[in-house]
Amino acid sequence: MDAAHHPSALLTLPSGHELPALGLGTWRMGEDRGRHAAELAALQLALDMGWRAFDTAEMYADGGAESLLGEALRSALRGSLSREAVYVVSKVYPHHAGTEDLVRACERSLRRLRLEHLDLYLLHWRGAVPLHETVAGFEQLQQRGLIRHWGVSNFDLYDMLELVDVPGGAACSANQVWYSLSRRGVEFDLLPWQRARQMPLMAYSPVDQGALLTSAVLRELAQQRAVAPAQLALAWLLNQPGVMVLPKSANALHLQQNWQAANLKLDADASAQLDQAFPPPSGKQSLAVG
Repeated sequence: MDAAHHPSALLTLPSGHELPALGLGTWRMGEDRGRHAAELAALQLALDMGWRAFDTAEMYADGGAESLLGEALRSALRGSLSREAVYVVSKVYPHHAGTEDLVRACERSLRRLRLEHLDLYLLHWRGAVPLHETVAGFEQLQQRGLIRHWGVSNFDLYDMLELVDVPGGAACSANQVWYSLSRRGVEFDLLPWQRARQMPLMAYSPVDQGALLTSAVLRELAQQRAVAPAQLALAWLLNQPGVMVLPKSANALHLQQNWQAANLKLDADASAQLDQAFPPPSGKQSLAVG
């Protein structure tokens, strides 16, 4: 299989639209001017490699990550890349989640990203603003063509049940949460519920911000299969139906390895050993937040 294309690695939103199952996160990017050139080069390299989904937020470096991504996208879109080929996700602060504030926050994000619309816009986590106000803001943005779809982040099942009861709330397209081999609580209730609604679960911190890669079991299994530990951890997530995976890296080798993880198929033996080392939940667990 051509490592630059993952034809099978697409997820379907409730609307029927598709998005890539593997996307690049941008948390901690744009924080330091001294790293600007290297981070920009990493994003441009990712685009050259074939990465087509990018996840950012107004919170990341106070807009700095959006600006950096916007710069990388602008040069790529000046070339042969079409806007329709790229899937861009951003998130709004909870304190900007009131109807009018939300619209203004989105407009600011679009200016930083130098885009006319977002493919998916998420409420970053739940705050004090009533959900119906947030949904009304998302609907306004959709009507104006500024966002294609909207969703949430860091919502547990009880939050989702409350959301879909709000007028318009059932139009939620995705929920982004911490999900990794060591943080499997979502498998007990949240992930099955989302699967039943064909609502992708977007997995952030898929290698626990690097901490997972020290696991002796993961390292040994990866070594046996001649792959990097991160590749095995990402492949395990990508093998879960209805899950989008969002690793973040500004390192050229890691970008290449993470990209190729989508082509790895987990054998039954590896799956069984990973389940033994990282057991699935036997009951309700609190949502991991990081």
